[in-house]
Amino acid sequence: MSPPMSASSFLDTLRDEGLTVVEVGEWRTHNRNHKGPWGPVHGVMIHHTVTRGTANTVRICRDGYEELPGPLCHGVIAKDGKVHLVGYGRANHAGLGDDDVLRAVIAEKALPPDNEANTDGNRHFYGFECENLGDGKDPWPAVQLEAIERAAAAICRHHGWTARSVIGHLEWQPGKVDPRGFTMNAMRERIHDRLK
Repeated sequence: MSPPMSASSFLDTLRDEGLTVVEVGEWRTHNRNHKGPWGPVHGVMIHHTVTRGTANTVRICRDGYEELPGPLCHGVIAKDGKVHLVGYGRANHAGLGDDDVLRAVIAEKALPPDNEANTDGNRHFYGFECENLGDGKDPWPAVQLEAIERAAAAICRHHGWTARSVIGHLEWQPGKVDPRGFTMNAMRERIHDRLK
C-alpha cells in the first residue's frame, strides 16, 4: 500500500529518470480530489489520446470536456518524448475497472481478463496519456516509446514496484483498446530491463 508521492517528488522522479518535463499551469493543484480520495496508489496506467498535435492534446488532457472534466491524466507524453504535466492528484483517466485486475497489480502477478467495471481506478493509478490517434497506423516514434518506458519506470522505482505494476487502459476496463500500436507486454519488458 503506497501513499502517492508529493507533486514535487513526482516532478523530481521523472527528471531523475532523464525525462524532459514541461510544467503546464498550476498542475500541482489541478485535480478531481473533491470527487473522492487519491490513493493508496498501486500502479501506472498507459493510454493513447486519439488526438493530433501536442498543443491541442495537452489542452484537452488538462481541461477535459463537458462530459469528462480535466485533468484527464497526470502527464501527457508527446510524440517528441516530452512529458507535459497537466494535473496531480485524482484525475479522470482510469474510470471503473476490474477488481481482479487491481488485485493482480497489487500482487504483481499476471493479469486476468478484465471482465468487470466495479472498481475506481482514478483513485489507485498514476495516468499518462500518450499523443497518438490510436488507429493502429499513427506511428509511435522511438523517442516517445522511450519516454513512456522512462516515466513508468521512474514511478515504479520510487515506489519499489516491478514492471507488473504498469498496465494499459485496455487491461483495466472492458471495451477499451488503448494503447494501440504497441503491446503492453513489450512495454513491460522494456520497463523491467530499465529497472534492473
